[in-house]
Amino acid sequence: MFDTLKAGQMITITLKSAPRAAGNKATLQRLMRLDPTNKKALGRAYRVRESRMTTYNRGNRDWVKRESCARIVTVGKGESFSLRYTPMLLADLKSVEKYLTVAKA
Repeated sequence: MFDTLKAGQMITITLKSAPRAAGNKATLQRLMRLDPTNKKALGRAYRVRESRMTTYNRGNRDWVKRESCARIVTVGKGESFSLRYTPMLLADLKSVEKYLTVAKA
Protein backbone atom coordinates (compact mmCIF):
# COMPACT_ATOMS: atom_id res chain seq x y z
CA MET A 1 0.00 0.00 0.00
CA PHE A 2 2.76 2.46 0.91
CA ASP A 3 5.23 1.27 -1.75
CA THR A 4 3.78 3.54 -4.44
CA LEU A 5 3.93 6.72 -2.35
CA LYS A 6 6.72 9.23 -2.87
CA ALA A 7 8.21 11.57 -0.29
CA GLY A 8 6.53 14.98 -0.28
CA GLN A 9 3.34 13.71 -1.90
CA MET A 10 -0.02 14.75 -0.43
CA ILE A 11 -2.17 11.79 0.62
CA THR A 12 -5.73 11.54 1.92
CA ILE A 13 -6.38 9.03 4.68
CA THR A 14 -9.84 7.77 5.66
CA LEU A 15 -10.52 5.65 8.72
CA LYS A 16 -12.30 2.36 7.98
CA SER A 17 -12.92 1.72 11.67
CA ALA A 18 -11.92 3.13 15.02
CA PRO A 19 -9.34 1.17 17.03
CA ARG A 20 -10.07 0.13 20.59
CA ALA A 21 -6.48 0.13 21.84
CA ALA A 22 -5.31 3.40 23.39
CA GLY A 23 -1.93 3.22 21.63
CA ASN A 24 -3.49 2.95 18.19
CA LYS A 25 -5.87 5.82 18.95
CA ALA A 26 -2.94 7.98 20.06
CA THR A 27 -1.02 7.16 16.87
CA LEU A 28 -4.00 8.11 14.72
CA GLN A 29 -4.53 11.35 16.65
CA ARG A 30 -0.86 12.22 16.17
CA LEU A 31 -1.18 11.61 12.42
CA MET A 32 -4.42 13.61 12.25
CA ARG A 33 -2.71 16.59 13.88
CA LEU A 34 -0.40 16.78 10.84
CA ASP A 35 -3.31 17.82 8.61
CA PRO A 36 -2.79 21.51 7.69
CA THR A 37 -6.32 22.52 8.72
CA ASN A 38 -5.97 20.74 12.07
CA LYS A 39 -2.57 22.37 12.58
CA LYS A 40 -4.10 25.78 12.01
CA ALA A 41 -6.97 25.10 14.41
CA LEU A 42 -4.58 23.83 17.09
CA GLY A 43 -2.37 26.90 16.72
CA ARG A 44 -5.32 29.25 16.99
CA ALA A 45 -6.66 27.40 20.05
CA TYR A 46 -3.22 27.71 21.66
CA ARG A 47 -3.07 31.48 21.05
CA VAL A 48 -6.58 31.99 22.44
CA ARG A 49 -5.78 29.83 25.48
CA GLU A 50 -2.63 31.88 26.14
CA SER A 51 -4.56 35.15 25.98
CA ARG A 52 -7.12 33.91 28.53
CA MET A 53 -4.49 32.70 31.01
CA THR A 54 -5.06 34.18 34.47
CA THR A 55 -2.07 35.06 36.64
CA TYR A 56 -2.61 35.78 40.31
CA ASN A 57 -0.41 36.24 43.37
CA ARG A 58 -0.38 33.58 46.05
CA GLY A 59 2.13 33.70 48.89
CA ASN A 60 4.12 36.39 47.04
CA ARG A 61 4.50 34.10 44.02
CA ASP A 62 2.82 34.28 40.66
CA TRP A 63 0.47 31.39 39.99
CA VAL A 64 -1.05 30.71 36.60
CA LYS A 65 -4.48 29.21 35.97
CA ARG A 66 -4.27 27.40 32.65
CA GLU A 67 -7.09 26.06 30.51
CA SER A 68 -7.02 22.47 29.33
CA CYS A 69 -6.19 21.83 25.68
CA ALA A 70 -8.91 21.61 23.04
CA ARG A 71 -9.82 18.27 21.50
CA ILE A 72 -9.52 19.25 17.84
CA VAL A 73 -9.13 15.79 16.32
CA THR A 74 -11.40 12.81 17.00
CA VAL A 75 -10.81 9.23 15.94
CA GLY A 76 -13.94 7.67 14.47
CA LYS A 77 -15.15 5.65 11.54
CA GLY A 78 -15.31 7.70 8.35
CA GLU A 79 -13.02 10.51 9.53
CA SER A 80 -10.77 11.79 6.76
CA PHE A 81 -7.63 13.91 6.75
CA SER A 82 -4.80 14.89 4.39
CA LEU A 83 -1.10 15.14 5.05
CA ARG A 84 2.23 15.31 3.28
CA TYR A 85 3.83 11.85 3.19
CA THR A 86 7.40 11.49 4.45
CA PRO A 87 9.37 8.28 5.01
CA MET A 88 9.48 9.06 8.75
CA LEU A 89 5.72 8.44 8.93
CA LEU A 90 5.99 4.96 7.42
CA ALA A 91 6.34 3.12 10.75
CA ASP A 92 3.32 4.91 12.25
CA LEU A 93 1.22 4.31 9.14
CA LYS A 94 2.12 0.62 9.03
CA SER A 95 1.26 0.15 12.71
CA VAL A 96 -2.34 1.33 12.12
CA GLU A 97 -2.64 0.13 8.51
CA LYS A 98 -5.65 -2.11 9.13
CA TYR A 99 -7.77 0.91 10.14
CA LEU A 100 -6.87 3.07 7.10
CA THR A 101 -7.54 3.53 3.43
CA VAL A 102 -4.94 5.70 1.72
CA ALA A 103 -5.43 7.59 -1.53
CA LYS A 104 -3.33 10.12 -3.39
CA ALA A 105 -4.67 13.66 -3.02
